[in-house]
Amino acid sequence: MNLPCPPLPAADLEHILAHTGPLWRELAGSRIFITGGTGFFGIWLLETLTAANDLLKADVGATVLSRDPQRFLARMPHLAKRSEFDWLCGHPANFPFPDRRHDYILHLATATSPHLDRTDPIEMLQTKLASIRHILDYARHTRVRRMLVTSSGAVYGPQPQELSHIPETYSGAPDPMNPASAYGQGKRLVEQMCALTPEVPCVIARCFSFIGPHLPLNARFAAGNFLRDAINGGPIVVHGDGTPLRGYLYASDLVIWLLKLLLVGVPGRPYNVGSDLAIDLAALAAKVARIAGPIAVKRLLRPDDKPPTRYVPDLARAREELGLKVWTDLSVALERTLRFAGNSNATSRIHCGCKNMAQLLYACMTNHHQQR
Repeated sequence: MNLPCPPLPAADLEHILAHTGPLWRELAGSRIFITGGTGFFGIWLLETLTAANDLLKADVGATVLSRDPQRFLARMPHLAKRSEFDWLCGHPANFPFPDRRHDYILHLATATSPHLDRTDPIEMLQTKLASIRHILDYARHTRVRRMLVTSSGAVYGPQPQELSHIPETYSGAPDPMNPASAYGQGKRLVEQMCALTPEVPCVIARCFSFIGPHLPLNARFAAGNFLRDAINGGPIVVHGDGTPLRGYLYASDLVIWLLKLLLVGVPGRPYNVGSDLAIDLAALAAKVARIAGPIAVKRLLRPDDKPPTRYVPDLARAREELGLKVWTDLSVALERTLRFAGNSNATSRIHCGCKNMAQLLYACMTNHHQQR
């Protein structure tokens, strides 16, 4: 049974508004069309929009495309009550064009299943292409001012060892003969479709790794799985040798980046979105264990002599052109995510025991007071 989720922490929403004030003056009175609005990115953007309307009187509305709006709104009743949203039931590949005009489009939707790239990669590729084509058709139809499309760092293929941080100018690519590269290839094709439609002013966000409330805890994301293991009392299981390097951007920082890209990013130009502060997965698991602990960490494989794989963006373009940065420390990000999960009835979906949950909340609150 999916129980209602609480709103996002007020402090996170205030942080976003503090760094995006001028953007809301530009957005004031506009209407946004959002795909993927019920996912991790989408929930954060919807709640930010409500905060901007309440606190800044932005008067921004949104049409949210979802395959099952009622199911989502039953889980997020505080959003169901909001008058600035209307909900369109449909799929990005074939939704009926709304009657009303939209000024901006946020295309955040992914494939129909988080595992579709592994279970049916051909369907995943077809879905991505059909979706972006239909979205671009709607963008032309509604004469959109600007559009933001979320892509992925997977478009670069494996990160070369000589590159500690991968820039947007890197011309590498996934191997088309490797079936595992279907996701990255699909994102490249989405970007290509946008480039072939220059009449739509489209900015590309190449997204890397993230952490924050509403991150899926039972998907392919290592960070989410570590958090799930911690909530369940451990051990935290590292599937592999723990050497791969990642950089994690907290969700409140992510929203600042996406809004800035939508309104200020250069159309036809991709921007890396993420954190350039690399941490290996074993160290990440240990950090989660310390915050939620004491919890054991179990690494399934021992490291060998091979250099670690990397998935860490170069952020020079976003920093220099848009003034963006990583504001939230990773330890703070993990603590806030764990505390939200502990306070959320949604944790019942992963069968969290009451004893484990009480221990987790106590650990997070203790760390919070110590850091203050």
